[in-house]
Amino acid sequence: MKTEDLIELGNSALFNTYNRGDKIFVSGKGTYIKNNDGEEFLDFVSGIATNILGHANEKIVEAVTKQASELMHISNVYWNKPSIELADKLVNYKGAGSLSKVFFTNSGAEANEGALKLARKYGREVNGPECTTVISLVDSFHGRTMATLSATGQTDMHKDFQPLLSGSKYVELNDSESLKAAVDNNTCAIIFETIQGEGGINALSKSFINTLNELQKNGVLLIIDEVQTGMGRTGTLFSFEQFGLEPDVVTLAKGLGGGFPLGAFLATDKVAAHFKPGDHGTTLGGNPLATAVGNAIFDEIIEADLLDNAAARSAELTAGLEKISAETGSIAEVKGLGLLIGVQFDEAVPAADVLSACYDEKMLVVTAKNNVVRLLPPLNVSAEEIDEALEKFGAAVKKVAG
Repeated sequence: MKTEDLIELGNSALFNTYNRGDKIFVSGKGTYIKNNDGEEFLDFVSGIATNILGHANEKIVEAVTKQASELMHISNVYWNKPSIELADKLVNYKGAGSLSKVFFTNSGAEANEGALKLARKYGREVNGPECTTVISLVDSFHGRTMATLSATGQTDMHKDFQPLLSGSKYVELNDSESLKAAVDNNTCAIIFETIQGEGGINALSKSFINTLNELQKNGVLLIIDEVQTGMGRTGTLFSFEQFGLEPDVVTLAKGLGGGFPLGAFLATDKVAAHFKPGDHGTTLGGNPLATAVGNAIFDEIIEADLLDNAAARSAELTAGLEKISAETGSIAEVKGLGLLIGVQFDEAVPAADVLSACYDEKMLVVTAKNNVVRLLPPLNVSAEEIDEALEKFGAAVKKVAG
């Protein structure tokens, strides 16, 4: 079927909730992806930080094929071997700190939803029935369920879905005084990203981290949303390893399943003990097929030294983007960590136009708030592919900036 016919069929059958463009992608290999017309693109979106080993990775294909032929799904009222193995790897990783228990989900939104439920139950049982308020940060993004939308600090996303769930407060990122003022006896937790992805690649400041640590010592739980930053995206398995934080709860997804639906929330023993049988559940989360994929990804990240590769390629990518900035004078800031890189453009250069120009150069990128373009290659991206990306991205920027 022709591309235009497929798109017409899609418009007739699917909800209109995405601006999908005029191409249909049908196959990929590594850092490259092909559309229905046979055009090949360099993919620096990676399913928005999800295809952490690229497309059609042999280890993932092997894990899916083997596990699908044995046992795809079994109820969580029974044990399954792949989920036990993956949970053990996550909590016993050297950078996991005091995290010791895992609950597997299907997505990042579900992971954050579970983390919020756990925090509320902890707050009620430890500090009383009114201790259920969760503080989040302006420009944060935690998901699209009603609970995670309520915890998302973007009012433009709230307006059509009122009333939101009660018990949410929002403070500005890196405003320590406002955060301290917002905390009271009813505050059970603070949920935040170490680097806001959708919000524009905004990182925590050292002083704000100090404030978070102080509040944690006073009994407020720290929930770190690592849905986008986790699984090596920033050059360490968990981004909090680089920020001097010891979270009570961490959420994962995206790279954890490498494109297969898999999420998780991890907690310390002290916090996890407040979930009893019946308090939370999932039909499909942590099934043998999903967690077999998660095991293959975890093993590949460690065995192929992909954390080191992410750090090395990040240095090359950042240096190249700084050179483009100097040449064009149109970039306000290059920011981020590891292979979560944001390029913030001057107001005269719309990020959406840069995205379109990259598409013309056969390169996929994605935008974020505050006129930012995100670059999110897989962790196994090569130096040669970084060079190719810089050539394409530079051409796109020059085309838009004039």
